[in-house]
Amino acid sequence: MNVSGNGVKVETTEKKKSAATQKGKSSSTEKKTEKKDIKTEEKLKKIDNLTQEVKEWHDKYLRLSAEFDNYRKRTLREKADLLRLANEDLLKDLLTVVDDFERGIVTIDKSEDLEALKSGIHLIYNKFSDFIKQKGLTEIKALNEPFDIDYHEAVTKIPAPSKELKGKVVDVLEKGYILNEKVVRYAKVVVGE
Repeated sequence: MNVSGNGVKVETTEKKKSAATQKGKSSSTEKKTEKKDIKTEEKLKKIDNLTQEVKEWHDKYLRLSAEFDNYRKRTLREKADLLRLANEDLLKDLLTVVDDFERGIVTIDKSEDLEALKSGIHLIYNKFSDFIKQKGLTEIKALNEPFDIDYHEAVTKIPAPSKELKGKVVDVLEKGYILNEKVVRYAKVVVGE
């Protein structure tokens, strides 16, 4: 039946075959197109999800950046206030010593008892010494101590009055002080050689 006398059947069969082939091709093309559409939709969903995630991270970053900036400004303001007011307590406590000095000056003008004046000055000095010790300021011991560059500043050297004083401090020109284990002023000393 493939070939007929007039060739009509052959054409019909070939048309059927080509139509079936095209139908198979179009259905496979449609399947491929559907698969491509599904993959494209999945990719678009992923892109949307990633875009949303990027927006969230960007928002979090902006908020964190603003929060850090506020923190930095607040700490700078607090530090400035602390520096500005740091000496307030110290000065407030120091006012009692100033009051004692003022009372002593008034007494000096009125008093003729020299021993009472000396005693008053010694009391004020002792009160002030106790005050600075309470605040953590201690005197550096220097006289007759071995010279130590960590605590002493040699102003000059002189011949040692005795062998025991060689390399030691023989005179203190200006006392040195330590505040909470930090030297705030070196003792200016004369060293024996």
